[in-house]
Amino acid sequence: MKSSHAARPDQNWLRALMFTIFGSTVLVVSYFQLYFSHLGFNRAEIGYLYGIGPLVSVFSNMFWSMASDRYKTVRKVMIILLAGQLITGVMLANATTFGQVFVLVTLFYFFYYPVYPLSDTMAITTASKYGRNFTSIRVFGSIGYAFFALSIGYFLGSFGPEWTMWVCIVLAAITLLIGFRLKDQPSGSSTKMDLSGLWSILKRRDVLTFFGCVFLLALGHRMNEAFLTITLKDLGASEGLIGWSLLISSVSEIPVFLLLSRYGNRYKELPLLTLAALMYTIRLFLMSISDTPAAVVAIQTMHSVTFGIFYVTAVRYITRLVPDGYRATGMALFTIVWSSASGLLSGTLGGLLLEHTNRSTFYLTAMAFSLAALVGFCMKLWSSMTNRA
Repeated sequence: MKSSHAARPDQNWLRALMFTIFGSTVLVVSYFQLYFSHLGFNRAEIGYLYGIGPLVSVFSNMFWSMASDRYKTVRKVMIILLAGQLITGVMLANATTFGQVFVLVTLFYFFYYPVYPLSDTMAITTASKYGRNFTSIRVFGSIGYAFFALSIGYFLGSFGPEWTMWVCIVLAAITLLIGFRLKDQPSGSSTKMDLSGLWSILKRRDVLTFFGCVFLLALGHRMNEAFLTITLKDLGASEGLIGWSLLISSVSEIPVFLLLSRYGNRYKELPLLTLAALMYTIRLFLMSISDTPAAVVAIQTMHSVTFGIFYVTAVRYITRLVPDGYRATGMALFTIVWSSASGLLSGTLGGLLLEHTNRSTFYLTAMAFSLAALVGFCMKLWSSMTNRA
């Protein structure tokens, strides 16, 4: 009884961290562009400022996560990152020229992106130590996203986009204070990480095929995510309806996270990943034939059985594939494949497709990537069943 009672502060502070850092996601994904527009930057300049994020995250995720694994601490690295966000946020609030903003936003992204794989790593180790499910902590990120999607939107709608960076500063300060309350949980390995060991893991066929399938699925997911608001605008949706579509997707994943938290361990990872890929394929096909805003918003509810199932199961699968001593680096690699590399390619490819073809072709291409991932996961599932037999 004593150990479970002692666990509560660890878990609760970590849940609070998840809640606030996903509030930052709302700002960076949805409101930074409006702030840059308020500063008078044109669309091309805003595109550069937005595009530098995934590029920076490829390097920053690996740098900070390898440092975390090497020095056996997530908490100290997290505090450095949150302090970096706070300092660069204050500097960004006082920057006005494009050159200043470009340099500072690049620095901000360097500290911003690695927080997510590291918080997931901390959630995995904390949950594992106390016999809980990772999802019971991670779900607070989804709740935080939904809460801040409404509250930040309302606040900036009332007071204006010039307050964006000050909201960012307040969130970073609160999250940093929470960071000081976190505790490092010891991993199963006491040896320091070395690169030769990491390379031997990355060369394994099961690891390579998993990341290959994740990358294909991520391309379809990111194409839809990046151009959803443009699709809704083209179909005549109001700003309010666009906001609700983002809220619906974030809220829809919460019950799936909770169900997987309770019952997910009863099912093996590969069948669940295959199911998620199938649902993505159906979702993107439906997007290709939709021609009303209401239909698109309705399809957003499928976020629950696509991203909701995929993300939790993929994280669980990584903890089996990658030894404890390399966990933060393994999560960073997953983030790079799922967010950074796929974000760079899907943004470029998606923009070209929308410019030179039509919406239907765009979504059918996204569906083709998901279908390829589905075939890959089916082959992995068949191979695992054959090996067991």
